[in-house]
Amino acid sequence: MISTHLDALQDRHAGLERKIRQEQTRPVPDSTRIQTLKREKLRIKEEISTS
Repeated sequence: MISTHLDALQDRHAGLERKIRQEQTRPVPDSTRIQTLKREKLRIKEEISTS
């Protein structure tokens, strides 16, 4: 069960990384969206490290 939860967190973390990269490569990146995605990614990273 813990492994499944950890896998899900890692998948979500990777997905957020992809979304951040996509947003950064747009002609006019939305800096607010990038900040929001980075905050969520950091929150998930902290949850992974405490698991």
